[in-house]
Amino acid sequence: MELIKVGEKTYYIKNPTNIGVYKISDNEVYLIDTGNDKDAGKKIIKIIEEQGWIIKGIINTHSNADHVGGNKVIQDRTGAIILANKIEKCITENPILEPSFLYGGYPFKALRNKFLMAKESKALEIDNNLPQGLEYFSLKGHFFDMIGIKTSDDVYFIGDALFSEDTINKYHLFFIYDVEEYLNTLEYLRGLKGKLFVPSHGEALKDISLLTNLNKKKIEEIINFIYEECENKTFEEILQSVFNHYNLVMDVNQYVLIGSTVKSYLSYLCDKGKINYEFNDNKMIWKKL
Repeated sequence: MELIKVGEKTYYIKNPTNIGVYKISDNEVYLIDTGNDKDAGKKIIKIIEEQGWIIKGIINTHSNADHVGGNKVIQDRTGAIILANKIEKCITENPILEPSFLYGGYPFKALRNKFLMAKESKALEIDNNLPQGLEYFSLKGHFFDMIGIKTSDDVYFIGDALFSEDTINKYHLFFIYDVEEYLNTLEYLRGLKGKLFVPSHGEALKDISLLTNLNKKKIEEIINFIYEECENKTFEEILQSVFNHYNLVMDVNQYVLIGSTVKSYLSYLCDKGKINYEFNDNKMIWKKL
């Protein structure tokens, strides 16, 4: 982990999940996300304490385990408050909801892992609790009520609203809860102007226009591919086609993450009147219209 200064009061800790740091006073800071587990949380505490700072609060962009995994250890050791938005607050406080939602039922033991289920932490609604110098804005699509944070230094922390070119080229699919809202968020990001943009995964950028276009292009590619696969196929058959087409390797985590995402694409296409479903021999079949 490396602490990087990007404004008078704004820093971030370079990490697989980048961590925002904002100074609200000479020696007090708020964090933006906390990484994927207690080890990440301990490292964050060490970095902050080495600067002579105190962690007063944490803002979670959303409640995925790799963004709130350090919450508990930091809150337990520092007493920091945690701010989250709407449904994200509920999942932060009840992390069993994440693997339950992804699986569509009670998650069996292999799904109750730190990658999909963080330790619970106590959170407050972000409204009326955000410290001076910070603003939040909606970035729906990737997850239920994901937000971004703008600091007084004109630095934007944008959570998982954009995925890096390396991630797109390697994995092609990335988790999306609501495809239409994700596309709306991309259009919103296209109009933002700022000093620096810090996505949760990837390099900080002064200009996100090319990356925004790349994300949109990949989404449109996947929409078209899944549409063409809706030839009297079940969800499982479509999911298999997606994995085979993009040379992905199935495991239990990828099954629920990509599986949930493929269902979101099917919902998008169905709501747009492009596909429909029928039940045949007690199987749900998707077909093009």
